[in-house]
Amino acid sequence: MTAERRDSSGSTPSAEPTTTLYDAIRMRRDVRAEFTGEAVAEDVLHRVLTAAHAAPSVGMTQPWDFVLVRRPQTLHRFAEHVAAKRREFAATLPPERATTFDPIKVEGIQESGLGVVVTHDQSRGGQHVLGRHTVADTGLFSTVLAVQNLWLAATAEGLGVGWVSFYDEEVLAELVGVAEPVRPIGWLCVGHVARRQEVPDLERFGWRSRRPLSEAVHQESYGS
Repeated sequence: MTAERRDSSGSTPSAEPTTTLYDAIRMRRDVRAEFTGEAVAEDVLHRVLTAAHAAPSVGMTQPWDFVLVRRPQTLHRFAEHVAAKRREFAATLPPERATTFDPIKVEGIQESGLGVVVTHDQSRGGQHVLGRHTVADTGLFSTVLAVQNLWLAATAEGLGVGWVSFYDEEVLAELVGVAEPVRPIGWLCVGHVARRQEVPDLERFGWRSRRPLSEAVHQESYGS
């Protein structure tokens, strides 16, 4: 379901979704092969990025940035790099795992038509960040929360997201002009999808099954 709204000019942009949070969590998938290539409307993309930017962050540092990549030559260059990394990983697998891995697609970089590179700046907020004194990784955790917000908002909008992790960080950093202390932590393929799989790809292809909640919940101490 959706709800229409009007902006200050009186025009009607694309309708906001009314998908519940639990619906979005249930429907969220790591999309690879289902992208249609249809461009994402600017108002929809703005809503998705607004949701990402609303994520909580340690010390209100907001250590993330979002690099939007649409140029076909850049998409092609990164896709070729990812394909090479995929082949490297496949070569390390024992034969039975290689057979399972072979049909699994690991990216939809060119098919989606839009890459959102999420970056993390650990220096943002300065040296004295409230809440990061004893656990430095809370900064990185904050940026990952922005990724999750983006993913759930995109799902609510009917879009697909695929998180690409088969790459060398220095290659991606050079590709999108990132320099230390900023680092890219993920390339997200974002776009319209022809369908949304009911079962995650890694389960469908037999790579790994989801653990039951009962195995993940512990009372008072780990392993209890």
